[in-house]
Amino acid sequence: MQTHLLKIACLLCMLMFSVNNLLGQETQVKGAVFNPEGETLPGVSVTIEGTKTVVVTNMDGNYSITVPEKGQVTLVFSYIGYKPVKVAVKNLTRIDVTLENDVTDLDEVVLIGYSSVKKRDLTGAITVVAEKDFQKGVVSADRMIMGKIAGVVVTPNGGAPGSGSRIRIRGGASLSGSNDPLIIIDGVPIENSSVEGAPGLLSTINPNDIESMNVMKDASATAIYGSRASNGIVIITTKQAKFGQKTKVDFNTRFSTSVLPTKIEVLSAGQIRSIINNYPLSNNEFKAMLGTSNTDWQDQIYQPAFGTDNNLTISGTTTNMPYRLAVGYLNEAGLLKSGNMERLTTNVNLNPRYLNGHLKIDISLKGSIINNKIANTGAIEGAMGFDPTQPVTAPEFEKYGGYYTWLLNDGSVNSQAFTNPVALLDTYSNTAKVMRGIASAQVDYRMHFLPELRVNLNLSYDYAQGFGNVKIPKWASYAMTRGGQNTNYGDYKTNKLFESYLN
Repeated sequence: MQTHLLKIACLLCMLMFSVNNLLGQETQVKGAVFNPEGETLPGVSVTIEGTKTVVVTNMDGNYSITVPEKGQVTLVFSYIGYKPVKVAVKNLTRIDVTLENDVTDLDEVVLIGYSSVKKRDLTGAITVVAEKDFQKGVVSADRMIMGKIAGVVVTPNGGAPGSGSRIRIRGGASLSGSNDPLIIIDGVPIENSSVEGAPGLLSTINPNDIESMNVMKDASATAIYGSRASNGIVIITTKQAKFGQKTKVDFNTRFSTSVLPTKIEVLSAGQIRSIINNYPLSNNEFKAMLGTSNTDWQDQIYQPAFGTDNNLTISGTTTNMPYRLAVGYLNEAGLLKSGNMERLTTNVNLNPRYLNGHLKIDISLKGSIINNKIANTGAIEGAMGFDPTQPVTAPEFEKYGGYYTWLLNDGSVNSQAFTNPVALLDTYSNTAKVMRGIASAQVDYRMHFLPELRVNLNLSYDYAQGFGNVKIPKWASYAMTRGGQNTNYGDYKTNKLFESYLN
């Protein structure tokens, strides 16, 4: 009897083991996940629907997940910026999936400070200028929208390399106060005035790093940023890497030549001699003042301005963090001889995403160094009025560096006469260095229990410093009375921001 009971118990144990083994059979499913361009996507979540079992694709976009053989099993593939995909496993052991983009068309979304709005839902006067519509070949960001927006007038302050522009949105509103719009870069309102030696406020930003510019033209701008936006807002957004993007290296270089389109019409040396010699009231004193040269003073002060603009960009994604690193080098000569601007810029954008997209962090670091040689613009007026019958240099003017100089009868400098324009350029040295850094971080968290509720934190620090030196030798004819010049100048500005809000 005991023997029979023992056999029955053994049979029951074997039966239970077989059932458990049968129910617990599992299989491995492998595969890869691709984007619409055919590139593999790292960091894609692969979940067994209805369970907490989840794996993530590796750096090559591959995954491997264990699924039960029995029952209907469905895999869910999800990734930020792409539409989720569900695939029934059935008897498959390899499943490759291509995800479709789920990003709103940038042309239809407008940034308005604390949020983004579809363009068709806007009630204010806002214009978006994307990269494809920018003015090409400019070295200052403010000139990228020149002639692109109705009601916005961009007027260059001058022709010097990198010189800034005056932006007016629907005209001026004040006779005594500033009429400049508020400038915002990646959510950071920046100092609206330049430091000493800077050719322009936006010349410290590399145009190659800008993705879009939004211009808010009506009173709705003040509802967000207050009275400082009473003259409108220019919102600048810099380029960022896309999620899932493989490492990409871009390099571009541009060479340019600027020439004077036309010269001011003035009397030539021959025409002046003809007038003096044939004018009835001319006397020998006037005729004796005529020289024998034929000097075109405009040709003497202007030059073809050669420039080069080089940009290196590295972008991609590591796990859940897209990154973009850009370095730019610009060297541009001025149309006026002795004018030159050299600019080195860096731009780092990091955009990690955590907690399945509930936590977004945008970090931006921008830096620039500008070495500026500022030409003496007084030479332009001098070239219009200086006697073309006189030479640029003559041996008898060695005391003044050899440059021809108008003298009185007693041998002193005639302060009422025009100064030799070539001497104004060659003897004037104004060199400046401008350094600027903008660091910002934006943290946006969507509550898990209520995704419509968002907490946003915005931190930034903007620092700008400019300093330079003006030198004029004491033997220069136009500076002899004050013994030449050796003057240092400089200043710095800081702008700090801390804001947080619930949306």
